[in-house]
Amino acid sequence: MPVSPGEFRHDPEIPYSVHVIENPSQEDLRALSQYHTPHIYQSKYGNLNRITRCKARMAQSTYIIAPIAEQGFYSSKVMLPDRAARLIHYQREYIERLGTLLRIDGYQGYGPRATAVQWLYTPEGANLAGMQQVLSFPRSAMETKQQQEQPFRPHLRVIMTPGCLSKETPGEIAVIVDLERWTTYVLGSDYFGESKKGMLRMLNEYVYQLGGLVLHAGAKAVTIDGRRVMVAIMGLSGTGKTTTTFSHQGDLTEPIQDDMICLWPDGQCTVTENGCFAKIYGLREDAEPVIYRGTIHRDAWVENGYLDKEMDYDFSKNILSPDEVNRWRVALLHTGAQLSNLEAYVSGEVKIEDILDNYGVPQDGWDFIQWTQNGRSIIPMAAIESAVGMDHVPAVESLGMLNRDEGPNAATPGVIRFTSPEQAAAYFMLGETSMTSAAGKERGKTRSPFTQPFFPRAPYLQAKRFEKLAAHMPDLQLWLMNTGYVGGDQKDVDAGTALKVKIRHSSAMLEALLGNRIAWKKDRDFGYEIVDTADSRNAPLLEKVPDEILNPVLFFNRRGQQGQYREWVEQMKEDRWNYLLKLGVDEEILHQVHTYTGL
Repeated sequence: MPVSPGEFRHDPEIPYSVHVIENPSQEDLRALSQYHTPHIYQSKYGNLNRITRCKARMAQSTYIIAPIAEQGFYSSKVMLPDRAARLIHYQREYIERLGTLLRIDGYQGYGPRATAVQWLYTPEGANLAGMQQVLSFPRSAMETKQQQEQPFRPHLRVIMTPGCLSKETPGEIAVIVDLERWTTYVLGSDYFGESKKGMLRMLNEYVYQLGGLVLHAGAKAVTIDGRRVMVAIMGLSGTGKTTTTFSHQGDLTEPIQDDMICLWPDGQCTVTENGCFAKIYGLREDAEPVIYRGTIHRDAWVENGYLDKEMDYDFSKNILSPDEVNRWRVALLHTGAQLSNLEAYVSGEVKIEDILDNYGVPQDGWDFIQWTQNGRSIIPMAAIESAVGMDHVPAVESLGMLNRDEGPNAATPGVIRFTSPEQAAAYFMLGETSMTSAAGKERGKTRSPFTQPFFPRAPYLQAKRFEKLAAHMPDLQLWLMNTGYVGGDQKDVDAGTALKVKIRHSSAMLEALLGNRIAWKKDRDFGYEIVDTADSRNAPLLEKVPDEILNPVLFFNRRGQQGQYREWVEQMKEDRWNYLLKLGVDEEILHQVHTYTGL
């Protein structure tokens, strides 16, 4: 098992016989990217956009170095030390053959609990180095002048070689995590998420050993009714975490963090990153002005954004025409498109209707006709409007979860308030949502705790830690919001048979929640609290949010679908029970999802 934090720090010397470019400037990293990085393009705004071979993280190619007998201790697969050593040596040979490494020294987090981290990249990953430098806090922000004159000794180290393909692991990618040496080796992936999460996975272990927990959450300070409240918003990819973090409530909203925060035993909450990692598909200035303007900022970096002929971003690009495929031919072939299929589509031999299913998903081998919806932007916090100063982060008072419910049985209330830390811990572990573009072609419901896939230990340990931390914060507001649908999906909304929880609905519910302007009632099936739509005190909220979103029972009852709703209730209780039982959570948490029998 891993050693305790602080027992090991990396030596200042880089463990490779290569030339090291130490902490290049952002301008130098842009120049290095344009020279070394394949398929990188400058937009009309002056920022750089990289088209990557890998479009998402590869969980199936992620391994913890450990004996097979210790598999139960970890959430990822284990890799035997001998096999790991062979791949690490293979990466070393690649690095020393190229002869150059880019080195980024910085801190993950701000303040006395920040963790020193070092990232090393081969030159074809220069854009990754630029992105990571944006998100990390520089030594100058964390150290005295005297400390900066000393050699940097990081706690954590990530070594990333995008061009070094691993022939013996899925997708020719290997992410090898050595928790004893606090090092992650990434072979073959050019996707920035592997750099970012390579560090965050180790940070999860580091913070856990210190008594805290890293949450997959954004955070912001909201001034409402004369009070300044810090709210943290947990959400899996595609649930609207970043959107909710940057939406406006109250008199003033100050973004603090968009992806990961640390919750500590004393109730304090600290940030991890000095910028924003935002999904850009469907991005519009009128709906998400802060993220939109940050993404087109000259200092931002973009990954897999679509550029038109004028080199302007089209954040809604989905299906490519034959002409567009031909224009992007070289990049698409780099990402894995089959030449024969590409030529058949460009020539008109194969039509779009021949290769899309009813949901607009292309057949295997034809993915290149659909631009990825997992495009990202990395925005410096300095380019985020109204971002809070890191020296003025208030204590967290409100902690929520996002569930993007979707499908014919989508019946999660618009907003829920939990009645106890144990109940909140159960839903924290469930992490229910519907898969989105970040999951590739897969669709449907999924469950994953709100630290996953970055918590390397056995999942059940998160549940008790979360419950313990929440219990020591008796005034903490614990809640959940549905950011998806009621009674269907977008096709059903278009047909008038379902409801979409829109951004304005979510913003109104969150504002009412933070302002303590909701009259609650207990849900008779699940025991958490929901908006009492019959209470006149909720009239202002009902003017902004349909009652069927706030209480989906009304949606099903009014359509004569009471039986369908009852079936959903019983199925959800059983599924939730079985899922938490499989994770091995404590009995007091397990019973929060099954034993409530109504009023």
